[in-house]
Amino acid sequence: MVSQLTSGFNTQAAPIASPILKTYRARTRKSAALFEAAQRVMPGGNSRQASFWTPHPLAIERAEGVHLFDVDGRRYLDMINNYTSMVHGHAYPPIVAAAERQIRRGTGWAAGNRMQNRLAEQIVARISSVDQVRFTNSGTEAGALAFTIARKITGRRKLLMARYGYHGSLMEFETGSFGHEGPITYLAAFNDLANFKAVLAKHGNEIAAVFLEPVLGSGGVIPATPEFLKGVKAAAHKAGALFILDEVLSFRFATGGCQEHFDIKPDLTMLGKAIGGGFPVGAVGGAAEFMKVFDPADLKVFHTGTYNANPVTMAAGDVAVRELTGERIAVMHGLAEKLKDGLIRAVKKAGLPVSVNHFGSCLNLYFSAAAPESSIVREDTKIMGMFHHAALNHGLFLAPRGMMALSTVMTDAHIDEALERAGAALKDVAAEVQL
Repeated sequence: MVSQLTSGFNTQAAPIASPILKTYRARTRKSAALFEAAQRVMPGGNSRQASFWTPHPLAIERAEGVHLFDVDGRRYLDMINNYTSMVHGHAYPPIVAAAERQIRRGTGWAAGNRMQNRLAEQIVARISSVDQVRFTNSGTEAGALAFTIARKITGRRKLLMARYGYHGSLMEFETGSFGHEGPITYLAAFNDLANFKAVLAKHGNEIAAVFLEPVLGSGGVIPATPEFLKGVKAAAHKAGALFILDEVLSFRFATGGCQEHFDIKPDLTMLGKAIGGGFPVGAVGGAAEFMKVFDPADLKVFHTGTYNANPVTMAAGDVAVRELTGERIAVMHGLAEKLKDGLIRAVKKAGLPVSVNHFGSCLNLYFSAAAPESSIVREDTKIMGMFHHAALNHGLFLAPRGMMALSTVMTDAHIDEALERAGAALKDVAAEVQL
């Protein structure tokens, strides 16, 4: 097995003589020049590992609807939507209008604003486990804040999470994302209730909280079983720990988040991505008994931030959440099913092994007969890298690790187009594999 130290983001390029890679270089000369300049002023030429791949990542000039346009003037069908956050696609007119209105009124001040009330009210109305919500600027910040709440309530210092789970770039979570325990991080296997129970039985008096994603995102779009989630919650409570559900990615799967789908109520819920309408956002929500640690009348946790509940983000998020209806979610799910089936047929036609993890509007493609335990540890890294470059050559933008996430503005015609472009890319891969 190949262990990637890039959190599952494929950085292995095809050999320099590769026809696919030669085409990619020829099509993206301006992106290459911008990347070269970026390396002089930023380590590795980027500020985000997920947007990096060799020999150089694309530089995007603009985006609209389902399309991205790079600095070389080429158009791409966007099949990842900024790793699930652009749930309504790019420059969605109602969100643009709301953000523009707020920008003209001012972009931030050290006081409250109406927009945060509106977005908070929507979240509380949708998620049955959430009585109150506290806004941050990213999912990582939401994870850090949730952990702070748990430590304050329990008086403990450690956490338990799934191996290869992802809860942001906080050091305590990143060790687990790479599959390694850290000084305050215990790990257990996802969907293995016995393993979680064993860790809690042994270390429960040290653990402040158990963090879980209902669907592993960066780990490869792997859904939990309802029995696993409910069993871990019960074991966490038995050990005196909080049960925290990370819905930063999975909120898009149901109007009330994945916890609605799995019929489970966590103590705290982490949110982000889709609730910001394309702007930086994060949030922690939960029962009033847990959230009261922030009450100034009896303050237990001091939490502030210059851009928390920024009015522009709140205005955009209010529209994004309101327009993420059950009907639109169902359409996305149907389109993702069609995409999955079409990809499996196309890969088999190309004579390559294939498996696809799929849940809701997201999926992860693998060039192996069975999906691995995680996208982070896989055997198809080389061929996945070839397909990623080939897909870009044919105007199809997806995550280097094979993840895809749909948006509400996609249609059957867009899925047909994506499958056509993927088929052309797979022909290139198949031809190169034979070289």
